[in-house]
Amino acid sequence: MYISALLVALWFAKWIIKKDAMPIEEQVLDNYFIWIEIGIILGARIWYILFYDPNTSYYLTQPWQIFNPFQNGEFVGIRGMSYHGAVVGAIVASTMFAYKYPGKLHKLIDVVALAVPVGFIFGRIGNFLNQELVGRATDVSWGIYVDGVLRHPSQLYEAILEGVLVAIILYMYRNRKAFDGALIGVYGVLYGTARFVAEFWRQPDVQLGFIYGDWLTMGQLQSLIMIMVSIALYFIIRRVSLAKGV
Repeated sequence: MYISALLVALWFAKWIIKKDAMPIEEQVLDNYFIWIEIGIILGARIWYILFYDPNTSYYLTQPWQIFNPFQNGEFVGIRGMSYHGAVVGAIVASTMFAYKYPGKLHKLIDVVALAVPVGFIFGRIGNFLNQELVGRATDVSWGIYVDGVLRHPSQLYEAILEGVLVAIILYMYRNRKAFDGALIGVYGVLYGTARFVAEFWRQPDVQLGFIYGDWLTMGQLQSLIMIMVSIALYFIIRRVSLAKGV
């Protein structure tokens, strides 16, 4: 699903560049996607270990185990990735990329803001098929059984809210943006809001539970922070873009 998400997002990015006649070379876009994909994988995994994994100290003292897919000689895959960490990793990679290709970043992050929600849908479908990041117990008729418990298919809710809905809003708004780079800030606010709402149907991580009362989850807290950071980022990019006349 990670591979499908990347390929679909890249395809959509190339399609939108041609459709809107954006002055971005395809080779530059390909290189950029490699950079941010590395940033996404590193950020998502490290963030999960820092904020979600119960064995944080183990990984910090033995960092070579972070991407070890074996446990006790058994292949178990790489378990635990954080979306908010992926965002941080993508920002770091984008900043580094900007030094190599000056003057391209603002237009590129607009394209990324449009493409990421499209690819994101595949990730949530993968969560659903894997029966991971499950929903809260329910009695609704469309619930699904996971380990004998009827639960909300929250992964599909997230695919619709964080993927389909965000993608449609950004696509419709793209020609109304006030400056290059605006869409990434708007995306952060939209995703953060959608994730905050979707978390009300998602079972909190078992190792964390609720972090405040009986409703606030780590995902919601980080989504609130993401919204505030995205608003700040929007105005920072606006100031830089207008100063450069882009």
